[in-house]
Amino acid sequence: QVQLVESGGGLVQAGGSLRLSCAASGGFFYYNAMDWYRQAPGKRRELVASINYVGNTYYADSVKDRFTISKDNAKNTAYLQMNSLKPEDTAVYYCHTLGDTDYWGQGTQVTVSS
Repeated sequence: QVQLVESGGGLVQAGGSLRLSCAASGGFFYYNAMDWYRQAPGKRRELVASINYVGNTYYADSVKDRFTISKDNAKNTAYLQMNSLKPEDTAVYYCHTLGDTDYWGQGTQVTVSS
């Protein structure tokens, strides 16, 4: 059974940094793209960053040059390094991968204070 578990969220001041981790288990993820989404209160869930198995990346314009997505295939873990955080980055961050169906983690709260 595929399971994604996020960690690393928390409360940080504007301008600070956090690193989120997403540990995947229950499957073979080498060829999977891994994505980070976020959902702020009252807003739609949005794609923040994605990385495929060869390391190609995508970033939403709102996080470009501040966030970095990476993937450690040996550990089945994806990361999201978030720098220069802004209050508008406050949201629940979710890890996602597509296998035979969509798999989501439980989410981790990121709160950026001004």
